Amino acid sequence: MGRNASKFWAVRRGGNPAILGMAAIVLASLLVWIPYLVRGFSCGHDFDFHFESWYEIAQGWKHGLVYPHWAQSPNWGAGEPRFIFYPPLTWILGAVLGLTVGWSFAAPVLLWLLLCATGLSVRALARLWFGEMTAALAGALAVFSGYTLFTAFERGAYSELACGALLPMLLLYAMRNQQPHSASTWRQALDGSTLPLAIILALLWLTNVPAAIMACYLMVFLAILTAWIERAGWPVARALVAVPLGLLGAAISIVPAVHEQRWIQIAAATDSGMRFQDSWLFSHHPAADMAIHDSVLQLASWLVITMVAATVAAFLIARLRKTLALMPRAPLALFIALPIIVLLMQIPFSSFLWIILPKFYLLQFPWRLLLLLEAPLALFSAAALAACTLRARAVSLCIAAAAMLLITLASGLFFYQNCDVEDTATSQVANMQSGAGVEGTDEYAAPGADNDLVPTGLPDACLLEDAQSPLAENNGDTTPAWDPGEERCDAVFHADRWQPEAKSLTAPTDEDGFLVLRLREYPAWRVTVNGVVQKNLPHREDGLITIPVREGSNKIEVDWTTTPDIWAARGLSLLSLPLFLLLWRKERRWKGRANTAQLS
Repeated sequence: MGRNASKFWAVRRGGNPAILGMAAIVLASLLVWIPYLVRGFSCGHDFDFHFESWYEIAQGWKHGLVYPHWAQSPNWGAGEPRFIFYPPLTWILGAVLGLTVGWSFAAPVLLWLLLCATGLSVRALARLWFGEMTAALAGALAVFSGYTLFTAFERGAYSELACGALLPMLLLYAMRNQQPHSASTWRQALDGSTLPLAIILALLWLTNVPAAIMACYLMVFLAILTAWIERAGWPVARALVAVPLGLLGAAISIVPAVHEQRWIQIAAATDSGMRFQDSWLFSHHPAADMAIHDSVLQLASWLVITMVAATVAAFLIARLRKTLALMPRAPLALFIALPIIVLLMQIPFSSFLWIILPKFYLLQFPWRLLLLLEAPLALFSAAALAACTLRARAVSLCIAAAAMLLITLASGLFFYQNCDVEDTATSQVANMQSGAGVEGTDEYAAPGADNDLVPTGLPDACLLEDAQSPLAENNGDTTPAWDPGEERCDAVFHADRWQPEAKSLTAPTDEDGFLVLRLREYPAWRVTVNGVVQKNLPHREDGLITIPVREGSNKIEVDWTTTPDIWAARGLSLLSLPLFLLLWRKERRWKGRANTAQLS
């Protein structure tokens, strides 16, 4: 029954199976809202960080900034350059939703859209080898892979969730071959798949760096594996074109993030608790400050074991039922190898790989590799449930529906994170509108600057006699707060203009001194006093911009400038556009000739 089962529901009596399959995935994705309807929205660990960024992007647009670089709310209103270092794609989408459906609904709608996209992309991948309804079942099951809902509920990592929708499409275009085997290597490589593959790689880099790193290594492994199994050069040739072109297309984000790392404390991104060696399978750390980390690690570890075991079990069942007959050896070998690789990368034995593979340590958590198992688990599970007879189909659908519902309820129980009052969308918007600001991100602080020393409640500018005078009492246990009653400022000034990337104020002073702005220092800021550019400004431990001023009237202007690396990044991304066009024309021409040859 191999071929028939793998193609079950390929032909229906009436109706359009493609539309029905896609509709089923869209409706199945709505199940993830069940925990929200019962318990309210789940504020995952990264939810605040993402939501703040959506709002900041929207505020930048209101001030005419098409591509904002500086986030104004972090560090209690002193800001940070987070948009230079974190890819922008999902933040832009979150901002669009916030402005259209409202901030209270932006996150649930974004989650649903990303889950729908994940299901639809797995469906598209499955259609290479399975019938329409088998592929639709695979897409629906992908939404409930376990790691998908862990990422949604426990972590609130929307950019990584988006990559779950991009990776299956990467696999599709990396493995698809629409040319006859007799065609030359380059004709097989450029069969209409290389252009979308390059675009998807660019989108991955514009969405989430750890996932993009995984994708690049996956591409290398897949190209070598397929070339070896099929004794053909087209997989390697396709990768050699798509990977550089994808990187070039995403240069607008990659180049500044790489070049400007020397201007921040990037090492904090892989500090204690964020290093791969801190997250081996079921590890435990005696330090009290690692308790939360270990609780998440235990959940993730059980998820690793469950997903690896489920993938292997589904493969064995599908193999016994001979429903994988239409899947070629190369993708089958890849999907069998992935759970083994993912499991091995969770144990200390793999340390040498984490060290020698360039930039692989930036994945931070070995369990992040579960992202690679979402598609294989869904495909094998759908193949295991494939059936021919009407009764068997009904049983398969009942099993799948029960599994989806059970996984959703289990996720709502184990992964759900209660929202504190201050974490709700309404509270966060009110807080940012008030100008009170939010906590900063350690890795985005300037070298030698400490986020913990930035006080809350600062005025726009504070005049000091000594550039290093503290602005608030710091006891090390709580966030310092500026108190006007303590009279630490000789004078305070309010800005004439205080936009995300443009500040100006007038400060008439009775004596020489130092004007400390409620703004973190960064080389892209251009500071002028009475039209004269200021260089080599004093550095404070709290990282606030400090400007020497003279007695009399001082007109302060602080504007964000486009640094040379930004211009280079824009130029490289623009350069990719004609290359994308040339590739499109070449693939279109060769694909057209192949179709003509087949017809003749």
